[in-house]
Amino acid sequence: MTDQTGVIARALLATTLVLSASACSYLFGDEGMFPDTSEDYKQAREQPPIRLPDGKDDSALQEIYPIPPVRDSLVMAGKFEVPRPTPLVAGAGEDVVRIQSLGDESWALIAIAPGQLWPQVRSFLAAAGIPVSRVDAQAGLIDSDWLELEGQTMDARFRFRIEQGVQRGSSELHVLQMNRAGDGVTWPPQSDNPEQEGEMLRAVAQFIANSADSAPVSMIADRAMSAEGKISLEEADAGYTYIQVGLPFTRAWASLAKALEDSRFEITDRDRSEGTYFVRYLGEQEEEKRGWFSRLFSGSDEDPLANREFLITVANQGERSVTVRLAPLTGAAGPLEKRDEQELLALIKGNIN
Repeated sequence: MTDQTGVIARALLATTLVLSASACSYLFGDEGMFPDTSEDYKQAREQPPIRLPDGKDDSALQEIYPIPPVRDSLVMAGKFEVPRPTPLVAGAGEDVVRIQSLGDESWALIAIAPGQLWPQVRSFLAAAGIPVSRVDAQAGLIDSDWLELEGQTMDARFRFRIEQGVQRGSSELHVLQMNRAGDGVTWPPQSDNPEQEGEMLRAVAQFIANSADSAPVSMIADRAMSAEGKISLEEADAGYTYIQVGLPFTRAWASLAKALEDSRFEITDRDRSEGTYFVRYLGEQEEEKRGWFSRLFSGSDEDPLANREFLITVANQGERSVTVRLAPLTGAAGPLEKRDEQELLALIKGNIN
């Protein structure tokens, strides 16, 4: 009786498995009730854009998920080879939000895209009870209404300006303050009260730092402010490679000094009037030496460029654009290979903010 029971049990189990498999096929197969549609997009055809009657505004008809342009069209020189892993030095160990200052100007450098920063600033204003008088997502501007500040004899208002950061996926937040004087309409070139500007900038920066992980995204602001950044590697007609940076000279000069140090260069001398840095490339430090895995792709533990001296030049290309070029110092260990030039520039590029 026991053997017969076991046979019946095994038969029932086999029947159940067959029925389960059949049910899965019936429900989720190609002809099932819930077919797999994850690959259907490959069969989709491009449709012509919607055309509105003459006189109708079509500015709202934009791509929801536009494909960003490729800024770096540069192809690394030389025969392809497995490159050394590039250290993740850009922004390594930095906070999501940092207050930057240069002369009388201050701004917040934020490691999230403008499309994420925009709703965060709106949330800050709502949480702080600050009324908004004007919003322009295309220009990245939010103007507050007039505020009666505690301990102040004059009302003030604030303008929050969001810009694409230098690096891809980063943003800059600028705050401008205006006293209720004069016509009360024209914004001054600089804040009437720098202390109030600084307090507001620190307050909104702290709010963003506390909530950056859960930041929503504004598609309108993200489309208006490209996420590609203000920096790219370019190739000159003369054959050399350079960095194009969308910053005014003064700020680019200051940013480059920190970028060189973060990229393991030692600055031995500098001449701001000529736009030149004299540097020595230190290579990887002892604590940064690669492990056995990366040595499989490299014939030596020594960085072949270590201790070589270079001249870094910053040239003005307009009000808000400079070029950064790297060249070996005269008589310093022979010419620089094209691929080495590009790798060093790429390293510097990743650290300019």
